[in-house]
Amino acid sequence: MKETRKLNITKSRKLFEEATTLIPGGVLGARKPGDFIEGEYPIFLDKGKGCHLTDVDGNEFIDFLCGYGPIILGYREEEVDAAVYKQIKEKGFCFTLTQKSQNELARKLTQIVPSSEMSIFLKTGSDATTASIRIARAHTNKLKVMRCGYHGWHDWCIEMKGGIPSKFYEDVFEFQYNRLDQLEELMKTHGEDTAAIIMTPFGHPNHQKMQTPAPGFLEGVRKIADKYGAVLIYDEIRTCFRLRMGGAQELYGVTPDLTVLGKAMGNGYPISVVTGKEDIMMAAESKLFISSTFFPNSEAFVAALKTIEIMERENVLDNIWEKGERFMKNIQELIDKYDVGAELTGVAPMFYVTFKKDETGTYKEKRKDFYTQLIRKGFFFTPFHHAYISYRHTEEDLELTLTAIDETLAFIKDKDY
Repeated sequence: MKETRKLNITKSRKLFEEATTLIPGGVLGARKPGDFIEGEYPIFLDKGKGCHLTDVDGNEFIDFLCGYGPIILGYREEEVDAAVYKQIKEKGFCFTLTQKSQNELARKLTQIVPSSEMSIFLKTGSDATTASIRIARAHTNKLKVMRCGYHGWHDWCIEMKGGIPSKFYEDVFEFQYNRLDQLEELMKTHGEDTAAIIMTPFGHPNHQKMQTPAPGFLEGVRKIADKYGAVLIYDEIRTCFRLRMGGAQELYGVTPDLTVLGKAMGNGYPISVVTGKEDIMMAAESKLFISSTFFPNSEAFVAALKTIEIMERENVLDNIWEKGERFMKNIQELIDKYDVGAELTGVAPMFYVTFKKDETGTYKEKRKDFYTQLIRKGFFFTPFHHAYISYRHTEEDLELTLTAIDETLAFIKDKDY
């Protein structure tokens, strides 16, 4: 199978060189070139519509990153944007006091999310996970935290410890997804002093295969939290409004005390939420302080309300699950056909193609080739993060993607590693 021609990303490279003189590293976080394949991926985008992207060099892509998760409907979703434009034009969105859309959205969440009785609105996932820990500590008057999964860039949870004194995270302990035994051992030592257990109820660890809960895992965590009087927090930033409207807790039937929401709820507008049981949430009334100039801005509330309205009206998640399951089935058939060590994990709305590790490290070359060929062909995946299906992915988009995956796996099969 012939290798696909490399993309022209001249303008992207020029903008990146300029950016390095203005911004440390040029681009920060998960959008930096090293988090893709350097020299192969664009660094700057120009525009997007539906599930399609165009970079500054004019290369077009069918996108499966969805802005790292917020885009559940599609880019530049006209009905959502129109609702926001109307709010900005007719009423405004940034004031000294709060607008009524706060109450409307909080009320809507109580109808959708099983754990939701009261809510606090913020802007980012890191804001919300950190607020949830503060609430749990204030409610329980305890200090220690057990964590499973990625929960943002703030001091208590980020893996890269540069600039962070050890005392800021010395009371936070990590256990692995589906390893109830690890949590049990940690709680034997720290349980009486544990304020919170925070976890992703669906396993999506960074750079690793995705995992669904093993039988009894989520139920076991719930029992342990109850036994020690710890607040159970689900980080559903990626999963709520994607696996189910009410998140993984609705799908798997285990309800936490607090839930952290964000990403897909606003279809790209910046909003996050801590929502949960009233007796725990009420700690935020007088025992702690959470505030920001921009937390009450109403444009994101309006976007979230309209996004939820569309998702319910159009049965968006039924659509995503139906086509996503079919798409994953077809990918698995291609993986079985070529037998090059590729593995498919996840569920219909969010999935990941990885390669089986081997002693020689060949899997890294296969991974690099797989994602290099796909980006060159015009399909935007990344080797270090799972993919998403959006409402605006059409059957034609998915068929074109399957053809590209077929050709790419054939290329890997034919190559001498």
